[in-house]
Amino acid sequence: METSSNYEKRWLVLGVMCIVLFIISIDNTVLNLALPSISNGLGATASQLQWIVDAYTLIFASLLITTGTIGDRFGRKRLLLLGLALFGAGSLGAALSVSTPMLIGFRALLGMAGAMVMPSTLSILIDVFRDVKERARAIAIWSSIFSIGAGIGPIIGGFLINSFNWSSVFYLNLPIVATGLIGGYLLAPESKDAHAPRPDFPGVTLSITGLIALVYGMIQAGENGWTARVVLLSFGLAFVFLAAFIWWENHSPNPMLPLVFFKNMAFTGANAALTISAFAMMGSMYFFSQFFQSVQGYTPLVAALCMLPMTPFVFASTMLSVRVDRKMGTKFTMSLGLLFSGLGLFLFSQVASIDTPYGYILIVLGLLGSGIGFTMSPATNSVMNSLPPSRAGIGSAMNDTTRQLGGALGIAVLGALMNGTYRAGVDHLKGLDGLSETALELIRNSLQSAHLSAHNLEASLASLVVQTSSQAFVDGMKEALFIGSIAMVVAAIAAWIILPDKDKSQEIATMQAVQDGHR
Repeated sequence: METSSNYEKRWLVLGVMCIVLFIISIDNTVLNLALPSISNGLGATASQLQWIVDAYTLIFASLLITTGTIGDRFGRKRLLLLGLALFGAGSLGAALSVSTPMLIGFRALLGMAGAMVMPSTLSILIDVFRDVKERARAIAIWSSIFSIGAGIGPIIGGFLINSFNWSSVFYLNLPIVATGLIGGYLLAPESKDAHAPRPDFPGVTLSITGLIALVYGMIQAGENGWTARVVLLSFGLAFVFLAAFIWWENHSPNPMLPLVFFKNMAFTGANAALTISAFAMMGSMYFFSQFFQSVQGYTPLVAALCMLPMTPFVFASTMLSVRVDRKMGTKFTMSLGLLFSGLGLFLFSQVASIDTPYGYILIVLGLLGSGIGFTMSPATNSVMNSLPPSRAGIGSAMNDTTRQLGGALGIAVLGALMNGTYRAGVDHLKGLDGLSETALELIRNSLQSAHLSAHNLEASLASLVVQTSSQAFVDGMKEALFIGSIAMVVAAIAAWIILPDKDKSQEIATMQAVQDGHR
């Protein structure tokens, strides 16, 4: 039951939750610009650098559903404060790391803490904002903060690395964690499902194992190809464990994720849209960062500033999506957003070149930002409104899991497509006088390795290597983004078909009745 005190401070609670969410969102991107400094400071290999990033993503994505369920049962505020405390400890440990394995371990701890914090923020907002219109506005602000944090993370990282040591990107978390702990303790109300079932330990084990295998396989596919043994083994394990998870959830008396939720097309369609939107956002940001720095020669900070205009487009379209959603419906708003994203990817796939004028890129950033804004906020609102308030934790966990998995899929799928074309392009250098097999293999590894190898070659050959590798990267990027644009259009059509014409409040009551049957 909503108290007068909770109602009066609901906007303050939103402010605290946005501060907390901001630290989670920037942690996904702020580290990218610090990797070269970490490599120099700790002597990390390329594989270890990958694990510094992946340890966070794998643990984060794999635990979200579990932590959402735990929050429903034991208290969302309690889980939030515990997660923040662990996030602070993980940040301090990462900043003080003296070896790469130590840093990887603390990054994994940050992933676990983030998985506890992120779904708790949205669940608390759903509990505090009971009015449908106000809830939509609150979710829109929450969504925009996440996107803005992801967008300006590289810029913050660039400023910090230019002025301080790489550890500063982790020290940055500490004052924000302290603010979140104090604000959450003083302002956030406790909420939970009084009749929540006991933890579904078999479901937890199966889902964690399956999701880790799935995400790991997608990330490895971007490096080793889709037919690599480790990739096929990971996907095979993911299929076995996730299939076992589905079977168990259909037979468990206390399912962690009641699969009946997916009979609600508002829930299913919105989660699909969130996955595809994150696919576009993370996939394109992965290419833009390398394109600006390694192809067009910008510094990390300038490259980050070049991507900054995407952020106001995300914020403005997110705010506008609330009105469009109210007047035209969720299916129209989300389909429009997916089409905007698809158009942005298609445009860049057609105009990208080594010396593409920034004006064209600015248009692409505007389309992608608008597409993300029109998709994520209505989709999140649809997910949360399609479930009973007592299961807000599982709803927010699904919302966050789809973002993480969609982002990992975008980088893995589009990255794998780009790598295949890139390697075929640089293979034309084979047999040139002065270019050894060892040097060619380094060139095939990545665009960055190609440019580094060129420093050891004769001037004319070095120029040819730089030009050929840069063009091969651009060709691969264009092909990958063209495929991505097709995926966006297909997703827009699917969203239009799958999503109901308008939100049906009686479906929430149906879901509540289903939950009552499990109690």
